[in-house]
This record gives sequence, structure tokens and C-alpha cells, in this order.
Amino acid sequence: MTDEAHLVAIESLRRTRNAVILAHYYQDGPIQDLADFIGDSLQLARYAQRTSADVIVFCGVHFMAETAKILNPDRIVVVPDLDAGCSLADSCPADRLAAFRASHPDHVVVSYINCTAATKAQSDIICTSANAVDVVRSVPADRPILFAPDRNLGAWLNKVTGRGMDLWPGTCIVHETFSERSLIELKAAHPDAEVLAHPECEPAILALADTIGSTSALLTRATTSPARRFIVATEPGIIHQMVKARPDAEYLPVPGLDSSCACNECPYMRLNTLEKIHHALRDLEPRIEMPEELRLAAKVPLDRMLAL
Repeated sequence: MTDEAHLVAIESLRRTRNAVILAHYYQDGPIQDLADFIGDSLQLARYAQRTSADVIVFCGVHFMAETAKILNPDRIVVVPDLDAGCSLADSCPADRLAAFRASHPDHVVVSYINCTAATKAQSDIICTSANAVDVVRSVPADRPILFAPDRNLGAWLNKVTGRGMDLWPGTCIVHETFSERSLIELKAAHPDAEVLAHPECEPAILALADTIGSTSALLTRATTSPARRFIVATEPGIIHQMVKARPDAEYLPVPGLDSSCACNECPYMRLNTLEKIHHALRDLEPRIEMPEELRLAAKVPLDRMLAL
């Protein structure tokens, strides 16, 4: 089938299944265009919390679909590709986090939403890059914090909040591979450009940024800044929305360390395709399921985040 035929089938199934299609900003443009709602992790979690659909098709990565299921136990949650994982989630196994907690009972565990349901269940509160500063500041100043799993986001939060959090040694395979040299060359070639960077980037990249923020914050900045050219240091899928929101500006993605590959694209996000979305709606598979005990345990820190 052609992409056009898959789109026709998706539209029909979306109606008959009473389904909603959620897509992260890092999906390919055609998937963003067909989605009922597009957002970053926090926006998608909030939308999943209040949807009335019977079926949620989550076009993102596995931990995001798990979050939707945690918040919607009675709804069917499917993902186009079950192998769409996350390097950050993989870097923080729940058993290792549990061992840390056992040996550091005084610590408050703040976990970035980029983690598995089992890891969320071992956390005290969840955050996203959009609300991480508020979450960290909500923890009493006299309580030590472990921030997991992204060390770069954690280091940036330490700088912004003045906290001295212990940091889990995890990184995003996309955000850790942006080339500092390429960014410097882009800035030299385009001195009028504003550099937009996600806080998961390495400190050397953040030091060169004009604006640091979540995916949604970077999109907002691109639409409100007086600049007419932007250098974008995050997964380039967001540029699709930047162009739609402000087509008069120019957007330059920062290359990865290896300029011969698309290393600045998330390989997991790109596993989702129109064909797989069609099949997920048709078959209601692959389906996200988890034991109720785990779901309830993971929901506690999520609810604390959503209550802020």
C-alpha cells in the first residue's frame, strides 16, 4: 500500500475505533500532520490524562506509551513499533535504582519521565524538561536528591536551581552526539542566528546556546523571538513544527559528531511509520500492558508531578 492508502485506512479506523493519535515532536512530519495532538512529554502526559478516546495510538517511544497506560488503565494503548525504545530509559534499570534507594534512604528520587514504568515506581516524583526546575524546587532544601537518569539535564538543573543533586550517569544518544565544532562553525557562519538547545545536550553545547528549554519551550521561542534564523540543537523533528508555526524563519539543525550519518535523529522515534500506525489501529497491537500493582506504583510519582 502507498502512504496515501495508509492515510485513508487510518482515518477510517480512527473513527470506527474511537481512537486518538498522539505524536511527539520528534516524529517524522507526515506522522505529526495526521496526529490529533502533538506535544512534548509533559503535554502528551496531560493530554493522555484527559482523553475520552477508547484507543490511544502513541507515536513516540515505549516509555511514553507506558505513561499513557499508567494514566488510562481502562483504555487500549497501542504503539506502532514495540522496539521504539529509549537510551535514557535503558540506562536506569529499576533494580539498580532500587539498590541505590536502599543504600541512600534519605534521598528524594526525582526521575525524568524518560524512564520505564518500573523505574518510575522506584521514584518519588517524575519530571519532564518542561517542569523539571519547578519539580526540583518543590523538594525541601534540606533533602538530598538523586536525579535520574539524564546527567546533562541534571547538571543543568543543578546550575539553574543551585541544588547539588547526585546525578545518575545516563545520557540521550541523540543529544550527547551534537558536534561542538559544527555548532561553532554554524555560529561563525550565521552570527545573527539564535541557538536553541535542549537541556539534555552536553554542557559544551549548552554553553553556546542563547535559549535552553524543553522541546515545547524551544518551539515557543522560535515563534516569538525577533531573530529570523535559528540553530537548533535538539532532535530535528521539531523543525517541522517550527516551519509550520513560523515559515519566514530559517532553521539550521546541528549535525552529530559523525557528519556522514543522521546521528542527530532519534533512531527509535523513526521506527514509527504510517504503515505501522495503520496496522496498530487495525489489529490493536502491539498493546501496552502491565501488572496493576506496577501501574499503581508508577502512577504515584506521576500524579505528584501532574499536581504541581
